[in-house]
Amino acid sequence: MLARPLGRTGMNVSPIGFGGVKLGRNQKTQYGDFEIPSQREAEELLFGILDLGINLIDTAPAYGQSEERIGSILAKRRNEFILTTKVGERFEAGQSSYDFNAAAIRQSLQESLRRLRTEHLDVVLVHSHGRDDEILNQTDAIETLARLRDEGCIRAIGFSGKILEQEMRCLDWADVMMVTYHTNDTSHRPLLEQADRQGVGILIKKGLDSGRLAPEQAIPSVLTHPSVSSMVIGGIRLDHFSENCRLAAQFG
Repeated sequence: MLARPLGRTGMNVSPIGFGGVKLGRNQKTQYGDFEIPSQREAEELLFGILDLGINLIDTAPAYGQSEERIGSILAKRRNEFILTTKVGERFEAGQSSYDFNAAAIRQSLQESLRRLRTEHLDVVLVHSHGRDDEILNQTDAIETLARLRDEGCIRAIGFSGKILEQEMRCLDWADVMMVTYHTNDTSHRPLLEQADRQGVGILIKKGLDSGRLAPEQAIPSVLTHPSVSSMVIGGIRLDHFSENCRLAAQFG
């Protein structure tokens, strides 16, 4: 696979990214029943992911133990990958909670740095609860992330939202956007096209429509769009990622 520019950030990412939700959470997800991998299985998976050439690893505090496991396993290989996490949502005791005020975001960032055993985060995204307008207009989440980027512990900031109209507004300040896009839902195509014109990096989430689409169908339809930097896929099977990378390699 050939790495792709992540917008104007100066970072280059693999066209397939690793989504870490299944490393740490199997409650209240859209992925059906599965067992969280053991520590040995998680090590084999993450080492194998890097060895396949995947250099984008995406996680979040909302993914249960995912951050802590990634940090414990990959801290010594930190210079080999681009690390993305999020702020705004937590998942504890089987429940999600949301807080987008400045103090909560700063605390979340510090906890992520500790769990991930790193001194910096490459990309930090606001993890929307679906009320994008409320986050953007009634909280100081964006200003807080911008200040943290200026302080040097974050390289790039952005938004992982739900509502196209509000996400379009984010292109004026975001370095990176995480967007739902697949053959069953192309409603965000206008955002992808405008992001390409403005130099905003695009990470695709739910590109397999939460498992409803076959990779042979979904990966080409996503990666042929010129604005897409990486398609983040969640999973715990290394053979699946190997096949995903093989498919992606056909599109640069």
